[in-house]
Amino acid sequence: METRLLWFCNWSVLGVSATLKLPQIFAVLGARSARGISLPSLLLELAGFLVFLRYQCYYEYPLLTYLEYPILVAQDLILLLCVFHFKGDVKRAAPYIVLCVSAWFILTLQKWIIDLAMNLCTFISAASKFAQLQYLWKSRDSGAVSAVTWSLASYTCAARIMTTLMTTSDLTILIRFVIMLALNTWVAATILHYQKTDVKSE
Repeated sequence: METRLLWFCNWSVLGVSATLKLPQIFAVLGARSARGISLPSLLLELAGFLVFLRYQCYYEYPLLTYLEYPILVAQDLILLLCVFHFKGDVKRAAPYIVLCVSAWFILTLQKWIIDLAMNLCTFISAASKFAQLQYLWKSRDSGAVSAVTWSLASYTCAARIMTTLMTTSDLTILIRFVIMLALNTWVAATILHYQKTDVKSE
């Protein structure tokens, strides 16, 4: 039973993650606007994903417990390019992409660097969610932000809590997923709240 549950959680997370950012990307492309999307939130999320992926690779954890992260990083990079495109300056994305590539190598120069980065990773990822929440609270407009994307992110965190408990039991990773589950759910609820407000005002 536990093996089947682990198999389901791993593969469902991988399936969901393969399309996680697509609703958001399509919403931006459809609206031809990045309105409602917080650039600091996106950049912090990307940093969190990169650190988490590098940490899992460094400690050689089972591949299926983090296989979705290369997909999420690629989708965040595409979304980043879309945001800069609709803000009118794609070239501004270049320094951020160079920084991401450099960080990939710097993180594992010393063991203490990757360990410190992983401990900070939860704060970085949490900051990305709070940046998006702050942007929504300030504008009181969900714009082109996709509630589906944030809801799917909540599911992946819940499933990863299960897989972490059944495999590595790494407390740092477990705490991260619990916090991310709570914050992703909060962002999704906030988006839905402002979407309902927009419908009522119309």
